[in-house]
Amino acid sequence: MSNTGLEHSHQRKEIADRLALGPSVSYLRDWVYGGIDGAVTTFAVVAGSVGASLSTNVILILGIANLLADGFSMAAANYTGSKSENEDYARLKAVEEKHIAVEPDGEREEIRQIFRSKGYEGEDLEEIVRLVTSNKATWIETMMQGEYGLSDASRAPLKAALYTFAAFVLFGSIPLLPFVLSLPSGSLVACALTASAFFVIGSLRARWSQRSWLACGVETTAIGMLAAGIAYLAGHGLQSLFGG
Repeated sequence: MSNTGLEHSHQRKEIADRLALGPSVSYLRDWVYGGIDGAVTTFAVVAGSVGASLSTNVILILGIANLLADGFSMAAANYTGSKSENEDYARLKAVEEKHIAVEPDGEREEIRQIFRSKGYEGEDLEEIVRLVTSNKATWIETMMQGEYGLSDASRAPLKAALYTFAAFVLFGSIPLLPFVLSLPSGSLVACALTASAFFVIGSLRARWSQRSWLACGVETTAIGMLAAGIAYLAGHGLQSLFGG
């Protein structure tokens, strides 16, 4: 039977092959966060520097320093955060293993209540409890999902960090291009290029969203340009205040 219009095949072999790969881990958020943060923070430096009437050389020095330092900082924070999530999962899994060994009846009752909250009752509920608790791995996995809302699809901390850093540097470089190339009206060109970058990032998000590419693009552009506007006004205001 044709699966035209569906996201994947429902033939028996294709289903088996897909499930054999296990749950997929998405690094979309690392790419999106890195891209948006890179474009926002670097353009904020550019906008603030332009607002303070700083020279092109100073803008490039501050921009590149921000690009490398903040990019590494964000990647390191993401690495640590992802690693902490994995360690927390391992800790909670060990807790459930201990509780099943020491107090199996109490853990069965937890399974019972988890599935009761899903609408099961009577003989069907008891059969589910029996089946789930007859396999320790399934029992623990169900507890992790039902009690803590955690999945066993763990993220690779190093990969998450690399996605973040790559996106940060790639999109964060865009606001600096007009100054590197010594283009006329560099600040206006940087503004246009950065707005375009925000729109591209937002539009790409639509692939994993039910909203339209236009709505996602406009939302991301608005958020990014708002941050840039705040930075410009701050730089211009400080220059007026302290610059004489």
